Amino acid sequence: MDAAEFRRRGREMVDYVADYLENIEQRPVYPDVEPGYLRSLIPTEAPLEPDNYDDIIKDVERIIMPGVTHWQSPYFFAYFPAASSYPAMLADMLCGAIGCIGFSWAASPACTELETVMLDWLGKMLKLPEHFIAGTHGHGGGVIQSTASEATLMSLLAARCKAVRRVQETNPERLEAEVLSKLVAYSSEQAHSSVERASLIGGVMMRKVPTDNTYAVGGGMLKKMLEEDRAAGLIPFYFCATLGTTSSCAFDHITELGPICNEENMWMHIDAAYAGSAFICPEFRPLLNGIEFADSFNFNPHKWLLINFDCSTMWVKKRQDIIGAFKVEPLYLKHENQESGRHWQIPLGRRFRSLKMWFVFRLYGIEGLQAHIRKQVVLAKEFESLVRADKRFEICAEVVMGLVCFRLKGSNELNQLLLKRITESRTIHLVPCQLSGLFVLRFAVCSRVTDSGHVQHSSIFRSAAMLSSPVSSNHCAVDPCENNLTQNPNVYERKECRMSYFTFSICNFFAIDFDVSLTFIVLFVLQSFRCEPILSVYAASMSSSPTWVGLL
Repeated sequence: MDAAEFRRRGREMVDYVADYLENIEQRPVYPDVEPGYLRSLIPTEAPLEPDNYDDIIKDVERIIMPGVTHWQSPYFFAYFPAASSYPAMLADMLCGAIGCIGFSWAASPACTELETVMLDWLGKMLKLPEHFIAGTHGHGGGVIQSTASEATLMSLLAARCKAVRRVQETNPERLEAEVLSKLVAYSSEQAHSSVERASLIGGVMMRKVPTDNTYAVGGGMLKKMLEEDRAAGLIPFYFCATLGTTSSCAFDHITELGPICNEENMWMHIDAAYAGSAFICPEFRPLLNGIEFADSFNFNPHKWLLINFDCSTMWVKKRQDIIGAFKVEPLYLKHENQESGRHWQIPLGRRFRSLKMWFVFRLYGIEGLQAHIRKQVVLAKEFESLVRADKRFEICAEVVMGLVCFRLKGSNELNQLLLKRITESRTIHLVPCQLSGLFVLRFAVCSRVTDSGHVQHSSIFRSAAMLSSPVSSNHCAVDPCENNLTQNPNVYERKECRMSYFTFSICNFFAIDFDVSLTFIVLFVLQSFRCEPILSVYAASMSSSPTWVGLL
């Protein structure tokens, strides 16, 4: 491909991408494929001769797209957002064209310096303490990591190195291996799994601190655990606080935890992977109060600041704590400015990721980014209202930002079946979590283009209608997880019901009532195509063989 063809194909690709995103809601958000589907669709070996570009694009639609989970779909409500915007895509394209590997200032001065400036821009947007801003008289600064997992690992390894050095300064006879065996790190029981993984990689113990009834860690419980461990001869050295937990978007009480960590000479890291973006809005900034006690802080602009993956920003109070833990100087990397812009991350090579930040910040402005975040919070509040208005459901955690945790009143099995039905419908995508032993569904507003209509027309309530529906005294409803009719606040129990009168809500617009003469329901399958559902009931009668009854 020469420059002329690249120009032509580039325009075609821009059109393809724009068409894909403009029409993405026409595609099922969750793919209908089985593991291993792709291997049989592509050759077993790479082509010896070049393929035709047009054939490759056809194969994108034929082979790749059927297996894609469409994270940018307005019906994608799983996990947390994977940010995307046209300015970030253009910057990513330029990054690929420049093709530099910014492992040091000399390797690419612009790559190194723009990253430092962008982290200062973002730090000021968050109103971080001055010691985190590189372009001041402080000793800290910021760096882009690939993910929050890497940022957490970096902070733990730096804290470990600092703790070992501190112990050996006062007890030089103690070997590093002995000190390491005594080190203890702490995190919330609701912390992301990457925190525990960091402790495994770092070779240190990790203790999980119990949370309160809001799923947040308070100072009292941490202090109690520290006293127990010090009495046992252990050395507490690190605490990872979470602002916006993955399960429920809970916020640890860092104004309580920070002073304890400082008094105990422990490193406090704050992981705000999802929620951190919202702190650019003045109404959410108080949730970051206590940041002044932290030794390091990270969040992911690639979740909520319209910057494509990967872009995880991290700040440290004292950059020497990071640099000192990872400094290695092979001859081939030496240059006269070698102390600038190195030893801040685990990989040596790094992409020109700050270009994405520069493009997005300039083309959206702070106000545009704030508007995006506020819109998604409003949509989450709207969904919360819909859930609270339906007596079959309950809200399981406070809705602070763009995440709603909810469930059907009833058993975990019932909620597992609800999620299964939703997933099988392929019209929206959700994932679960566990809170206080309960199986809970998470509804996270993710797509940049999600609006009120998408929230209103999600198929959650339709899928739930087949499981348990508010009914009057002469109505029965089926709990398919039991093999009978059960009673709970919304469902009446009768072991046999020859004349069952069912009510199913469809699209929140109307209801279908029908009589069925049967002993029990064997199977109920709902296939939901937006607001045109097809209901099928597989009924087993005492006097006849199983028959299908289809209702349009």
